[in-house]
Amino acid sequence: MAIVMRKSKEEQTAVGRTAVSRWQAVRAARWFWLPVILFTVTRLGILLIAYLAVGLVADAAAPPPYHLRGLDNRLLDVLGSRWDTGFYVSIAEEGYFYEGVPLPSVAFFPLYPLMMRALASVVGDAVVAGILLSNGALLLASMLFYRLVAEGWDEAVADRAIWYWLIFPAAFFGTAVYSESLFLLCAIGSLYAARRGYWEVAALLGIGAALTRLVGVILAPVLLLEWWMQRREREEGTRPSPFAVLAALVVPLGTVAYMAYLWRAFGDPLAFVHGAAAWARQPQSPLVTIAALLETPAGGWWAALLAGNIHLDNWIDFLAVLLFAGLGLVLLYWRRWPEATFVLLGVGIAFSSGLLMSQRRYMWALFPAFIVLAKWGGRPWVDRLVTAVSLMLLGLFTALFANGYWVG
Repeated sequence: MAIVMRKSKEEQTAVGRTAVSRWQAVRAARWFWLPVILFTVTRLGILLIAYLAVGLVADAAAPPPYHLRGLDNRLLDVLGSRWDTGFYVSIAEEGYFYEGVPLPSVAFFPLYPLMMRALASVVGDAVVAGILLSNGALLLASMLFYRLVAEGWDEAVADRAIWYWLIFPAAFFGTAVYSESLFLLCAIGSLYAARRGYWEVAALLGIGAALTRLVGVILAPVLLLEWWMQRREREEGTRPSPFAVLAALVVPLGTVAYMAYLWRAFGDPLAFVHGAAAWARQPQSPLVTIAALLETPAGGWWAALLAGNIHLDNWIDFLAVLLFAGLGLVLLYWRRWPEATFVLLGVGIAFSSGLLMSQRRYMWALFPAFIVLAKWGGRPWVDRLVTAVSLMLLGLFTALFANGYWVG
């Protein structure tokens, strides 16, 4: 009898140990399952709002004169046939256009449409390929972002950081045929690889970011600062080699490669700059942009406010710029030099484009700013405020975008 009781206790102990080890394994995989859950919940919410909004809004906005094509599937139509989505689909299917067109597609960098074209050869449609590419990249970026924050701060901050990031009012662009998700995957992956000592991977992803968007070149100083900090702060034997600095120096090759293509194809290596002028997007001092925004309307500000004649889109974008500039300065105060550099240079480049248009979308790509919000979100009232405002505006902007209105 004693032997049986002893075996029973040993079996119970073994079962208990197994349960503990399984729980530890689940905890260790939080970087995987939590981003998957949050990604799934937020994307399903965005798709539901988009689907209902198209049916509930009687008079949608007139479609812009872009390369859009109507689709029988409502969700495919929303995600793949609105505003800039048409350019990416056109580039993937037909290549670039520069001269002789009112809106030159050369303003859009090539890595995203190239990957769309490659995937379209498998799935059979460029729109479907773009949607799969955007959402796949966003999911992977979510996992990397979680690991980056959890290893640099802690899991509680990482939990809030990806939540705030995925419910940001412009986060629906990460699900549509836009290049933001791919850029974020390359940018987050590059910094994370550098932190883990995989400088060759950091270099390749940095080049990929610079091939996806012009702002990708800011990874050069970001990786340079990361290399310098590791050389200064880590112990001997764990510091990166002097040659690792090459990861930072090769990042601009992405932009140079695109310029070389434009020179060969159209005779103009700066065609992406000249093409963007069709949208009145030209390099300009932010002070000029602010002065234009603050110009007193006819009849004065109070009369314009009461009459509803204030350009709300511009003010929303301007407030987004101010918010992210402030978050970048907080990172600078905390001496998080690489993250602060990424945010502040990202704000500076976007805000120097001569237009307030699209700034909220550009700000969403400046992922380190969400770490500051996540740190502050440890206070319950801050967490509730960020969540409530973000969800409300995300729902509003998604509904407007689904019906063809400009929201970024």
